[in-house]
Amino acid sequence: MSLRSNSSSSSSNYSKEDDRNKDTSSSPSTFDSRFNQTLKNVQGLLKGRSFPGKVLITQRSDPLDQSALQSPNNDRRFSNDDTEQTDKFDRSVEDEIQNRSNASASSSANKTKASTLSTDNTSKVVQKTAMGARSTDSARLTKFQKELSGTTVILEKLRELAWSGVPPYLRPTVWRLLLGYAPSNSDRREGVLKRKRHEYLDCVAQYYDIPDIERTDEEISMLRQIGVDCPRTVPDVSFFQQAEVQKSLERILYTWAIRHPASGYVQGINDLATPFLVVFLSEYLSGSIDTWSMADLSPEKVSNVEADCYGCLSKLLDGMQDHYTFAQPGIQRLVFKLKELVRRIDGINLS
Repeated sequence: MSLRSNSSSSSSNYSKEDDRNKDTSSSPSTFDSRFNQTLKNVQGLLKGRSFPGKVLITQRSDPLDQSALQSPNNDRRFSNDDTEQTDKFDRSVEDEIQNRSNASASSSANKTKASTLSTDNTSKVVQKTAMGARSTDSARLTKFQKELSGTTVILEKLRELAWSGVPPYLRPTVWRLLLGYAPSNSDRREGVLKRKRHEYLDCVAQYYDIPDIERTDEEISMLRQIGVDCPRTVPDVSFFQQAEVQKSLERILYTWAIRHPASGYVQGINDLATPFLVVFLSEYLSGSIDTWSMADLSPEKVSNVEADCYGCLSKLLDGMQDHYTFAQPGIQRLVFKLKELVRRIDGINLS
């Protein structure tokens, strides 16, 4: 009997020890799993932020208190304490994240405010510059209008103003005056322009609107050369490819060549006529030149434009006609002057 009781007592003790060992081995793993779960929660809250410091998960070297393992109440208290600590840690992390978020939001707001202020300041500077440019243009425009509104235009002052450019809608009037095609006296201007335009029509009827049998061989050759050059004039602008435009340009150039037999027509004069054609057409056509059409104008307006182009081209070439005559003495004279100028400048630099 004593042996059986001892053996049963011994087996009972062994079973208790095994249970204690199981509890002891399972409790630390439970603690580790909870701590790992807490870390996962914290990492989820951080959303990619770096965790401060290092966290090492290790087994405790000292054995846990056996009484704490045996008592259910103590087990629950240990679990509650651990949960409270975890909650406190989570709350501290959440507070840290919230503080960082607030600081980031405040920094973003300050940057946005600074950017807005910078944009406002830039826009004010641009507006001020634009206003200054407009005021300058307005002042120049006022000066032009003042000079042109007088009974007699002082050409020296008008030329000085035009040196820095002429407002587009004033160019036809200013160009006529500065080239001497229109008189400076406003009372005579309309009558003189009307007379010169009629003279141009008479010249066209006399020299251009005639059959080829009434022309000389030289005139036929010259008209043929002008007919070849007109389609080549400003080929990249569609407006100059219109048949009406090329016909007007042909009449202007041929009439000028017939009236100036010393030089006749020379290639390149067509390029001198195109600016006049565009400027004087701008009195009747608006918008971009790509949308212009000569077909929209009446024959009277077309003849007025041609007459003004012919008159201004004649005034322009009168001062350089010897550039286009035989041996081109005007060009040779300019080359000689340029040679003398270069020689003097080189002499000054060498000395």
